[in-house]
Amino acid sequence: MQIGFKDGEWLVPDQPTVGYIIGDGVGQDISPVARKVIDAAVQKASAGKQRIDWQEILAGERAEAAGKERLGREALDAIKRFRVVLKGPLTTPVGGGHRSLNVTIRKQLDLYACVRPVKHIPGVPASVMEPEKVDVVIFRENTEDVYAGIEWPAGSLDAKDMIAFLKGKGHAVLADSGIGIKPISKTATRRLVTAAIDYAIAHKRTSVTLVHKGNIMKFTEGLFREEGYKTAVGFKEVVTEESLEGRKAPTGKIVIQDRIADAMFQQLLLRPDEYDVIATTNLNGDYLSDAAAAQVGGLGMAPGANINYEQGIAVFEATHGTAPKYAGQDKVNPSSLLLSGVMLLEILGWDDAAGMIRAALAKTVRQKRVTYDLERQMTGAKLLKCSEFGKAIIANL
Repeated sequence: MQIGFKDGEWLVPDQPTVGYIIGDGVGQDISPVARKVIDAAVQKASAGKQRIDWQEILAGERAEAAGKERLGREALDAIKRFRVVLKGPLTTPVGGGHRSLNVTIRKQLDLYACVRPVKHIPGVPASVMEPEKVDVVIFRENTEDVYAGIEWPAGSLDAKDMIAFLKGKGHAVLADSGIGIKPISKTATRRLVTAAIDYAIAHKRTSVTLVHKGNIMKFTEGLFREEGYKTAVGFKEVVTEESLEGRKAPTGKIVIQDRIADAMFQQLLLRPDEYDVIATTNLNGDYLSDAAAAQVGGLGMAPGANINYEQGIAVFEATHGTAPKYAGQDKVNPSSLLLSGVMLLEILGWDDAAGMIRAALAKTVRQKRVTYDLERQMTGAKLLKCSEFGKAIIANL
């Protein structure tokens, strides 16, 4: 049955239809494993009363092999129809070639919030001394900023036109420059910050930090800070850091604060336990979410989702790339996609199944029965294939 959406809530039947995109490269390895673990957890948590009706959406190389566009209208319409989708990684060429399919999905469906929870799983090797202090959820604006993909190549007529326009405005740009546009709007900022604060309230988090480079780019990054604060003070649950003047926040209140982007990188390394929910622009969010993931074991352990909370569309995806040299080897760690599946279950309201997967994954890691990326960093670990790792997690549910 189709998942509905009304008044900001997903309406989920006991047997919802959920879309899935296998993905390119190692998608063929991790996607089936993630779905099997999710199915096993749902079956056990609900005593068989609930199950997911998975429906494949052809995209990427699988769509091309079937004679379709890599990301055609049919695929985008299916995502909108199913509302909730689990997605493996899709190939993005560096430099030339087609534009990122991942970015296209976000822009075409207006999936304005990239949500990246980052929390250490005990036993996962990490490069920092105290990874257990990291427990942050990053809300990254998904539709604007330089990373959203508005640009023209050096030497093109469009680039020349933009350079001439800028010269007329008193800004000198070298003639052989590629040109990118960095829009940051009040509208996009407000809905992103609203989503972050709503999340903080629902999950009893204590702070929301606006991260920006507004000290340099005052009319884009600075706008993000300004509108973020204007949005936040409309919530009765929120108090500003400035108003507290160093005092502790009252019980039940969420502190809204801001940090300069480069300073935030240091803060995340040195004082990660002082930060809870982060709301930021697209490029800053890309950097910060990957950096935070590195502190807890890397992208192989990091989930993510692209969500439109106003229209009720959510795509849950592996945060790493396609790793084509490992494709079909049943080797890679499926945890990123699996933990994204945990986020999917939480959107469905199936928190028991989600919690079971988190606990079973942590138990499997404690048992040191892991894939190659973790095994090579652990003493006395047992090396498992991707599929074997999935089976071990299911056994620990």
